[in-house]
Amino acid sequence: MEETKILLDENEIPKKWYNIQADLPTPLDPYLNPATKEPVGPEDLAPIFPMELIKQEVSTERWIPIPDEVRDIYRLWRPTPLYRALRLEKALKTPAKIYYKWEGVSPPGSHKPNTAVAQAYYNMKEGVERITTETGAGQWGSALAFGTCLFDLDCTIYMVRISYEQKPYRRVLMETWGAEVFPSPSQRTNAGRKILEKDPETTGSLGIAISEAVEDAATHDDTKYSLGSVLNHVLLHQTVVGLEVKKQFEIAEEYPDVMFGCVGGGSNFSGACFPFVGDKLRGERPDLQVISCEPTACPTLTKGLYKYDFGDTAMLTPLLLMYTLGHDFVPAPIHAGGLRYHGDAPLLCKLTNEGVMGAVAYHQNEVFEAALTFARAEGIVVAPETAHCVKATIDEARRCKETGEEKTIFFANSGHGHFDLAAYDAYLAGKLVDYEYPAELIKRALANLPKV
Repeated sequence: MEETKILLDENEIPKKWYNIQADLPTPLDPYLNPATKEPVGPEDLAPIFPMELIKQEVSTERWIPIPDEVRDIYRLWRPTPLYRALRLEKALKTPAKIYYKWEGVSPPGSHKPNTAVAQAYYNMKEGVERITTETGAGQWGSALAFGTCLFDLDCTIYMVRISYEQKPYRRVLMETWGAEVFPSPSQRTNAGRKILEKDPETTGSLGIAISEAVEDAATHDDTKYSLGSVLNHVLLHQTVVGLEVKKQFEIAEEYPDVMFGCVGGGSNFSGACFPFVGDKLRGERPDLQVISCEPTACPTLTKGLYKYDFGDTAMLTPLLLMYTLGHDFVPAPIHAGGLRYHGDAPLLCKLTNEGVMGAVAYHQNEVFEAALTFARAEGIVVAPETAHCVKATIDEARRCKETGEEKTIFFANSGHGHFDLAAYDAYLAGKLVDYEYPAELIKRALANLPKV
C-alpha cells in the first residue's frame, strides 16, 4: 500500500537555514533610504531590528546556523508531516500524485512560528523587552505572541480592523499568550490617528498596521519591531519547511514537477520552495514550475508594477524593489486577511520578474469551493489563504486527468482554518462576494509611487 504520510525524526530538524541569496545569478537590489535614495546600512535598521537579524538580512552565505534554543522549541511541533493526498487524487480521478506539507500542526496553527520563535530569540539575546508587530488574519500575531511568551518578552500587536472584527478568536489566542492587541488603525500612533481623521470607517490594511507597529517601536528605546513576512531574514527562517520537504521527497523517491503556495507577503511559499528553486537556479532542475497563488482582490504579482515602494502606508519603511499595488492601496475586505498586502517579498519578486517563478490569481468563491473539495477528501479544513493554492493544485490535477500526465504536484499547506469558520459559513450560505480589484483604482494607487 502507498504511504499516506512521510515523517522525519526530531534529530532530522534542519540545523541550518538555507539562504537563496547565495545562488542568485545577480544580487538582490538594495533597500533604499526614502530621503536620500541611497542604499540603507545597518545603522538605518538598528532602531527597529536586532543586529543579528540585520546581518541575516544582508548575508549571502548559503547556510545560516539555527541556534540550539530555537531548535529546542521547534521540537514542540517539527518536523511536520508531508502527506500524499491519495483520497483527493482518487476523488479527482487524476493520474497525478499530490503531496502537501502540513504546517497546521504548530501550536498557533500555521507556518508562522518558524520565524516568530527565531525573531523572539534574537531580540531576547539583545536585551529587548518588548516587540511590536502587525497582523492581518491573526496567524502572524498569534505566532509572535507564542514566541514572545516562550522568551518572556512583552508583545504589542496592531491587527487590521476588518480581521479584528471577523476573527475575534485569533485575538483571544494572542491575548492567551500574553500579548496586547489593538484594532488598526488605532488612536495610539500618529499614523493611525491621521488615517482615522481621513477615513473613520476604514477597514484597515496591513500597510497601515505596519506603519503603527514601526512607529511604536521607533519611539520606544526598549522596543523593537518584528515582521512576519516580506524581509529576507523571515524567508530564511521559513526554509526549515522546504529543507524538511526535500528530505521527505527523497524518502518517497520523488521530486515535484510543479509547486504551488499562497502568497501575500511571500514567506510561507518561499520557505517551502526556495530549497527547490536553488536546484533550478543551479541548473539541476530546469523544468521545475513554481507558482504563487494570490487573490484577484489583491493581485500584486499578476497586476502590480515591479517598482521601488514603501512597505507601509505612512512611508516609514525603507524603499523595497517589489511588485506593488501602491503603498496606499487598501484591498477589499476578503476573508483571506493574510493575503491583503500591497507588496511582496523582494526575493520572491525578483525571481518572479526574472521568470524563475510564476503567479496566478483567484476569486474567493472558487477558492472556497476548492477548500471544500479538499476537506471532504482529506479531512483537513485549511485557512482561506491556503485555499488559493489548493485551487491551483486541483486545477493542475484535473489538467493531468485530461492529458494523462503523471505529474508530481506539491502545495504548501500553510495552516488550518479553525478560526476561519465564519468565512466557510458565509461561503456555504452563498454570501461570499467575488472582488476583482478595478484597474482604475490600481492605476490611481500606483500613481503615488515614490520616484526612484
